[in-house]
Amino acid sequence: MSSDAHSLRTILKQTKSAYAVAFACVVAFMGIGLVDPILPAIASKLNATPSQVSLLFTSYMLMTGITMLVTGWLSSRIGPKRTMLFGLLAIILFSFLGGMATSVNGIVWFRAGWGFGNAFFISTALAVIVSVASGGTASAIVLYEAAIGLGMSVGPLLGGLLGGISWRGPFFGVSVLMAIAFLAVFVLLKDLPKPTRRTSLLDPFRALRYPGLFTMAVTALLYNFGFFTLLAYSPFVLNMDEHSLGLVFFFWGIMLAITSVIVAPKLQDHFGSVPTLFAMLLLLAIDLAYMGFGVTSQTGLVIAIIIAGGILGIINTILTASVMDVAPVERAVASSAYSFVRFVGGAIAPWLAGKLSEVFTASIPFYAGALAVLISMLALFIGRRHLTEIK
Repeated sequence: MSSDAHSLRTILKQTKSAYAVAFACVVAFMGIGLVDPILPAIASKLNATPSQVSLLFTSYMLMTGITMLVTGWLSSRIGPKRTMLFGLLAIILFSFLGGMATSVNGIVWFRAGWGFGNAFFISTALAVIVSVASGGTASAIVLYEAAIGLGMSVGPLLGGLLGGISWRGPFFGVSVLMAIAFLAVFVLLKDLPKPTRRTSLLDPFRALRYPGLFTMAVTALLYNFGFFTLLAYSPFVLNMDEHSLGLVFFFWGIMLAITSVIVAPKLQDHFGSVPTLFAMLLLLAIDLAYMGFGVTSQTGLVIAIIIAGGILGIINTILTASVMDVAPVERAVASSAYSFVRFVGGAIAPWLAGKLSEVFTASIPFYAGALAVLISMLALFIGRRHLTEIK
């Protein structure tokens, strides 16, 4: 059987519990790209600068990263299902409040609350999918990445459609969809046993003492700098309306979904995870540098963004799979430690991209993103001897 057929069968033959969590993952990751098409509209309606509006991403990521440090602690005490439901409730509340906000600062704070809830959900979701999915860890990660890809692709499209009506529409849309996801998880996901050991608040920091996990976390931090520069800043230089921006990032997400589920496993099997990461990070740096060079070409930017989606899908899948294998700690602890570093460290990228464009030129943020990705390759190279557990 081909790897394509195996990946498809992995997704189609899963338990109801796995599907319920995967659906919630789709909606959760829709929230990342959902606001992308409406960033220029928010800036226009609320008289804000690109750097101010980009704080919607920064506050979201910063709070997500910080909260990751306590998600394992809570999950080990109340159980994974209740932790996920708590996170979903927080997203429902804060996305609704974001839609009701009357200032950029208000939206920024409510997006932070959204990130707070998202941390409890996504940090637990991967571990839950691994435990309830059929076919082992590899199959669970394929399902998880497929959900991420679908959410990333549908989010901007829905954001463009709802944003064409009002910039508030995407916020209310997420609130409704998350309510549906909450019911799906509540009804279909069976109660999972609490971990046999209660996690300490210090466990994620202790996990980072393992050189392999620390290497992957730093690599992901620098990679995320390029990722969120592209995601949060490019809408401001495309000069498109909400619907057009939604379509561009829809195709970006489609590419991300296809490569994460189909292409990434093939490249891992043929070349290995670390060599594939090196190659994809280099391609991403080149792509970002091209966007800086051709920042005045709308067509060139669109093509570069869609190509980047394919590159990002491969990198995301390999990073996720590698983190699960690289440290001899519980998956939830490894995920929390890794996510804390990459989200908190990458949180500055959206704001800095907007500020760089205001102080210098429109090209500089893309060059800065490309430089960060190149440095991520250096971090991966330095720590490569600690990654022998990765296939």
